[in-house]
Amino acid sequence: MAKTLRILTTLMGWACVAIGLFHVLLGNAALPGAGSAGATVDSWGRFMGAGFVGYGLAWLWAARQRPIPARTVRWLAGVFLLGGVGRLLSLAVHGWPQWFQIALTVVELSLAPVFLLLAGAEERTGLTVVPGDASGRRGAL
Repeated sequence: MAKTLRILTTLMGWACVAIGLFHVLLGNAALPGAGSAGATVDSWGRFMGAGFVGYGLAWLWAARQRPIPARTVRWLAGVFLLGGVGRLLSLAVHGWPQWFQIALTVVELSLAPVFLLLAGAEERTGLTVVPGDASGRRGAL
């Protein structure tokens, strides 16, 4: 489970960075179904894309730690889950969005609990890194 956590955390980080940069660079064109949403939505989308890059970098930071910090993974997964809940709220208030947004909602609502379940996997192995020793050792420092 620890290896799965490390792989998923790394993939999540890179995916979020790529998606965020995509939104920063393309603005409204990055939003399926948005069409010509105007300058205000374009500005907001590009700003949120930059925030998503930062979110992805936080996942990558966590993935580089030894062990991966469970608390950080839980917080990041909680933010991801909140995003999915926000999409559900939008669906309830405004109706069905473009199909890709539905797919993203399913991913957010299903992947976040996986991260919450795996969050402490590496900490439970007892893996620590002794300063100056990149190999990692079992036990406390």
